[in-house]
Amino acid sequence: MCYDVGSIKVSDFCTERKSREVKIRRDLPPLCMFKRPYVLAIVSFLTIPAVFVPAMMLVNFIDPEIALGTSNYERNFRLLSLVKQLSMLAVSLVAMALWFLSCFFLIKSKNRSYGWLPLAMLGPFGLIILTMLSDTAPAPGDLYQQFVGKLKIYLRIAYELIFFVVVWVGAFQAMVLKRDLMILYESATTGVSTAQIIDLQNASSGMYAFSEGLEVFFLVALFYLLWPLCFNMAGRLLRPRAA
Repeated sequence: MCYDVGSIKVSDFCTERKSREVKIRRDLPPLCMFKRPYVLAIVSFLTIPAVFVPAMMLVNFIDPEIALGTSNYERNFRLLSLVKQLSMLAVSLVAMALWFLSCFFLIKSKNRSYGWLPLAMLGPFGLIILTMLSDTAPAPGDLYQQFVGKLKIYLRIAYELIFFVVVWVGAFQAMVLKRDLMILYESATTGVSTAQIIDLQNASSGMYAFSEGLEVFFLVALFYLLWPLCFNMAGRLLRPRAA
């Protein structure tokens, strides 16, 4: 039912207002489709390697053997060893704090209870669970939340399982590619054959396996955090073409 207010109809006014709101939502830039805490979660996560790697490189410069030749070698060696161990512990604690901060912002972005925060202790598996939580108040134009929200429970389970496998396989293949490129780079810069470099790595297989495992874990968590962002950006690029 329509009423005239002067020469303007109320129904026409409401329709025009609604169309303006829809247009504003469509014109939102990709980052505006995400809440600030979600962006902070990604930034906190990316800060971990930015802080951890350079700091550990500096810590490795602390060599207790430089105490050799001093008047009290044994005491100085122990002090330098203690400084190195405490420095490594401090760097590890900072990285852990950034990890929990990333999970904290992720939970906050979904308007969920902070009781989910202990899942951060499960590492990338805990973060995967946190990313699967539905957002109780999604941002305007968040196409990813609209997509997963429309899925039936059995389709959602199938989707998450397939995505889980794809992410882990992709992270492992990315790690292998990075390892092969580093071997080629080292061979080109040092003149040592790739076979010799591989033999040296096999001699310390435990250390390399540990570091490569951390790389895979990092990539898995990164893929899960960036996937909603990539999904929304792709959706906004394809939507005008579909229209």
